Amino acid sequence: MPNQQKKVIFCMAGVLSFVCALGVVTALGTPLWIKATFLCKTGALLVNASGQELDKFMGEMQYGLFHGEGVRQCGLGARPFRFSLFPDLLKVIPLSIHVNVILFSTILVVLTMVGTAFFMYNAFGKPFETLHGPLGLYLLSFMSGSCGCLVMILFASEVKIHHLSEKIANDKEGTYAYKTQSEKYTTSFWVVFICFFVHFLNGLLIRLAGFQFPFAKSKDTETTNVAADLMY
Repeated sequence: MPNQQKKVIFCMAGVLSFVCALGVVTALGTPLWIKATFLCKTGALLVNASGQELDKFMGEMQYGLFHGEGVRQCGLGARPFRFSLFPDLLKVIPLSIHVNVILFSTILVVLTMVGTAFFMYNAFGKPFETLHGPLGLYLLSFMSGSCGCLVMILFASEVKIHHLSEKIANDKEGTYAYKTQSEKYTTSFWVVFICFFVHFLNGLLIRLAGFQFPFAKSKDTETTNVAADLMY
């Protein structure tokens, strides 16, 4: 492939990585990871509510990795509330998993920015054949994609397995008990998913530029090795 086309491909991959890094940084600070609805079981049981009457006991909230907001309803009108996961909910959330989500998100940003620099260096500089060359690009794309995948898996387990939304809704509520009715991932979570997909796409772009996947021997190399073996 001509050098000009390689430069265009590497520049495209670099721009995609840079946009992903900005997206993940923005996602870290926004409360748009999860949107959940929850039912006030205590109030609904007291009045034996059913059908459309349950709407008066349905609350909702949305939150991210650091803070969130919502509305509680128990038949007496809406009660807006705001919360911060640090330090207000340290005893409620699965702390080790939550810290790992933040940690891997930060590592994802760093690796994505380094990957951006490497792509631009390969496009306009004179890369070495090891870390600065195609092998380094494959390595960074794989590591960044793995971090994005870990972020999604850990956050999903925190929400679904450890019932994070329900714990937040019931925090400091001694009188009423709430049960989660629905949860859906929102903008910030899907930004991480898109970032994961982009790193997979970058690996394909590197291959499109004419560089073999790591540990994949070309036919010329195999032929040379066979010839060398025959000489001995």
